[in-house]
Amino acid sequence: MNRLTPTTAIAGKPAPTGNSGVITDFVNTIKPCGSWLASDGARLITTRIGFWFLASLLSLNAFAAEPEPQLKVQAHLQPAEGAMVGGLVELQVDVLTDTWFTSAATLPDLKLDGALVMPPDGQAQHLNQTIDGQAFSGLRYSYLITPNVARTFDIPSLTVRATPGQATAEISAQSQPVQFSVAQTPGFKPGETPLVASGLRFTQTVTNSATPLKVGDSITRQLTLQADGALAMALPIPALSDIPGLSRYAKTPQVTALDDGRGDILGGQRIDSVTYRIDKAGSHTLPAVEVKWWDASTRQPRIAQVPAVTFEAAAGTAYKPVFSISEDLQRLGQNHLRFSTRGLLWLTLIATVVAAVYLLRPAFIRARQQWQARRQAQQRAWQQSPAFAWQQINSQLQASPAQLTALYLWLRRSRLGLKLVNAGPRLQGLLRGLYGRQPSTGQTLVHLRESLTTLHSQAEQQQAKPASALRPLTPVHEKDFP
Repeated sequence: MNRLTPTTAIAGKPAPTGNSGVITDFVNTIKPCGSWLASDGARLITTRIGFWFLASLLSLNAFAAEPEPQLKVQAHLQPAEGAMVGGLVELQVDVLTDTWFTSAATLPDLKLDGALVMPPDGQAQHLNQTIDGQAFSGLRYSYLITPNVARTFDIPSLTVRATPGQATAEISAQSQPVQFSVAQTPGFKPGETPLVASGLRFTQTVTNSATPLKVGDSITRQLTLQADGALAMALPIPALSDIPGLSRYAKTPQVTALDDGRGDILGGQRIDSVTYRIDKAGSHTLPAVEVKWWDASTRQPRIAQVPAVTFEAAAGTAYKPVFSISEDLQRLGQNHLRFSTRGLLWLTLIATVVAAVYLLRPAFIRARQQWQARRQAQQRAWQQSPAFAWQQINSQLQASPAQLTALYLWLRRSRLGLKLVNAGPRLQGLLRGLYGRQPSTGQTLVHLRESLTTLHSQAEQQQAKPASALRPLTPVHEKDFP
């Protein structure tokens, strides 16, 4: 036998899946090395690793070999034979599994031509069965079928989906197809739908709107039909015909199921109510109403009946209301609203003014904008005029230091050029006092302010003289031309 090191045995050779003798051979193939203490420690560690490795593989194989849960669906009829037209046949569907259900099963819809079918209402009966020596548990669902014609009914296979415990996904199963034959109920004609029940109760209640009755009053008749072992939707409609001298007003019937309080359906109930208004005085009769049915317990036809109702109605008297309508209308006429002519005129005038302001508002806005534009133009023209510059001369001469900017601006706007000597001989002497060899600025400015009136008059005279059409012989700057 070839001896392998622990590393080679684990990494290069698959783990054994046999009995415990293989583990012993595996351990004995280890070559001891070093001291006895090191050899014993290595042997113990290797033994534990091999044991846990083999145990993990065995548990995985056992888990992989565990079968999927089973789902079985069984269908059977109750009663299996002897069904009659109008009777009740119960299709019981058993949904079974060998584990448990994590949610409710999904059942298909069932439709049969010539029969009324009520699907399961969510209530189910718990079951425990043994099939081929294996225990199953599950739920029993019921379809309630009421055939309306005599023939053979075939119920196909029903596919039920459910999720049992330990299942990886939802699984489905089918039931076996079943059939049942329906015979015509004795005592009933072909095409007539009988009521088949194990017990029946038929009662009536009559309510008068007034006592004694008279024309304009009403009478209400309520019929209650209860049948054991029958579907509520299969209960017949009682005959409530029109009666001369009465107006008939039928209400919506109330059709409900009778149960035992735990979800098990025991039968059905139908309540029909009709109100008759009395249109004519005299004697009136509500006819008797009967229901023909088949007693499933005695297997005999029977008739349930409510008696006729007879009553007298007196002629109606003149109705006198508690409050007089004519007096109320008269009071409303006396308290009618009054409007003065002056108030209407003022109201019309105010409305006219408001409308005019609203309509003329754009014109007002345009006129205001035009007025503001003209005013701004006039302001700019005034600021560009000689008079505006003349008003600034005195304030600039009094400033410290004095300025002649406004004086030059006035001369230019007055078309006298930029030479101050052109304004008059007096101004020439004043200029010598300002810019001569021996200037006396303060005294000269005082004389200049005192001479402004004379200067203005001389400038007006200069403007009155006609300007020469020839240019001056001595060249000057273009801006000096008047």
